[in-house]
Amino acid sequence: MTVTTSWQTINVDDSHKEDAVYILELNRPEAMNSFTTLMTEEIIGCLAELKEKKDLRVLIITGSGTRSFCTGADLKERKTLDQDGWKKQHDIFEQAFQAIRDFPFPVITAVNGYALGGGMEMLLSTDLRYVAAHAKLGLPEVTLGIMPGVGGTQLLARAIPIAVAKEILLSGRHITAEEALSYGLINDVFPIEALMEKTIEVAKGIAANAPLSLKAIKHSVDRGLQTDMHTAVSIELDQYYKCAFSEDRVEGVLAFNEKRKPVWKGK
Repeated sequence: MTVTTSWQTINVDDSHKEDAVYILELNRPEAMNSFTTLMTEEIIGCLAELKEKKDLRVLIITGSGTRSFCTGADLKERKTLDQDGWKKQHDIFEQAFQAIRDFPFPVITAVNGYALGGGMEMLLSTDLRYVAAHAKLGLPEVTLGIMPGVGGTQLLARAIPIAVAKEILLSGRHITAEEALSYGLINDVFPIEALMEKTIEVAKGIAANAPLSLKAIKHSVDRGLQTDMHTAVSIELDQYYKCAFSEDRVEGVLAFNEKRKPVWKGK
C-alpha cells in the first residue's frame, strides 16, 4: 500500500490511481475507528481534495485493521461535551456524511469489521457496499437513549423493506453480514483476507468506464429517488444529453468500432 497523507486520523492510498481508484482509510484502530471531531473535519477536507483529482473515478472507504470499520462517534470525546458542544460537533458530523453522499463519483465501502451507529450510517451513505464475513452491522443508538442522526433512519428505510428497517432501528440489535446480504442492504460478503482485493477489483471495473457517465448515473439515481417519476425522468434526460453530446461519447463509439479500449477525457 502506498499511503499519502497529511492527516492525523485518516490515510489516503493512491497506489491504484493508474486505474482511477483511490482508498480512504479510517485510521484510529485503537478506538475501533470511531470518529472524533478531528476525524470528521479531516474527512471533509480530504473529500474536498479528492473530488478535484482528475485521475479519480471511484473512491473506496475502509477502516484500518480487521476488527472494526467504524463504531460511530467516539463516546469518550462526547462525554466531555456540554449540549452546545454536542450540537456544534454534530453539525460537523452532518457535513462529513453529506460530503460522502454528495461525492460526485461512486463511493464504495469495504467494511472490515464492526459497522455500528455512525459507522453503519457511513456504509448507508455510500453507493456500493462489500463486507467481511465476520463483520457485524447495526444502529444501536436506541439502547443509549438517542437515535441515528446522520441519515440512518431515512437511508436504511430506503434500502430495505420498511418493517425490517424499523425492527433493526427499534431493537438496536447487531446483524450479521449474511443477514445484511439477504436483506439487499449490501452487495456481497467476502472473507476478510479477500475483502480489499475483491473490492478493488469491482472498483477498477467501474472506474474503466466513462467518468461523465459515472457521475451522471450516480446523480440521476440519487436525485431521481428524491422526487416524483416525471421530474426524475427529466433529471435523467438532462444527464443523458450531457453524456450524449460529450467528446467521450464520440470516443466511446470510435473505440468500440476500432476494437480498442477508449481513452476518456472526462469532457
